[in-house]
Amino acid sequence: MSNAQSKVKRTPKEYVTLFLTFFKIGAFTFGGGYAMIPLIQKEVVDNHKWVTADDILEVIAIAESTPGPIAVNAATFVGYKFGGFWGAFSATLGVVSPSFMIIVLLSSLISRFQDYKAVKYAFYGIRAGVLALIVKAMINMYRKCPKSPVAYFIFAFSFIMVALLNIKAIYVLIGCALIGLAASFVAKRREAKK
Repeated sequence: MSNAQSKVKRTPKEYVTLFLTFFKIGAFTFGGGYAMIPLIQKEVVDNHKWVTADDILEVIAIAESTPGPIAVNAATFVGYKFGGFWGAFSATLGVVSPSFMIIVLLSSLISRFQDYKAVKYAFYGIRAGVLALIVKAMINMYRKCPKSPVAYFIFAFSFIMVALLNIKAIYVLIGCALIGLAASFVAKRREAKK
C-alpha cells in the first residue's frame, strides 16, 4: 500500500467529507468493526475511491493485527492514506464520535428502559442484522483473498485455534504470519531450483 495519496495536500472541505463519511459509518452500523467492514468498503472504495479494493484488504488485515477496535484502526489507516495525519485524525474522530455521543446518552437512559420487552426484542433484531453484516464481510474478503492450499490450511488452522481451542487471537495471527512466511520461503526456493 503506497503512501502517495497521503502526500497530496488536501483542502479543509476534503477533511470534512472524510469526517462526515466516517461519522455516517459510525452512526449507522451496529455490531462493531466486522459489521462496519462492508459499509467502509462501499464508502471508501466504491463511492469516494480513496483507496482501492486491494488496499482495503491490506487495511483490514493491518487493522485486525493491531491493538484496538478494528473499525477505529481501519478508519485511521484509510484516513492516513488519504490525507496523512489530519486525514487519520478526521476519519478516527468521525468514526468514534457517534458511539461516544450515543453511549453518553444511553448510559443515563438504559437503566430505565432495559426491562421493557420492546427494547429486548429490538436488540434481538439488531443482533440478527449484525450477524448478516459479519457474514457479508466474510464473503467479500473470501472472494478477494488468494485461493491456494496454503490459504485454505491457514483458514482451517485459524478457525480451529480460535473457535474450538479458545487460543488468543494474537497468537493465532502470529502463527498465521509465520505459516505464510514459511510458505513464501518454500515457494521461492522451489522457483529458484527450476
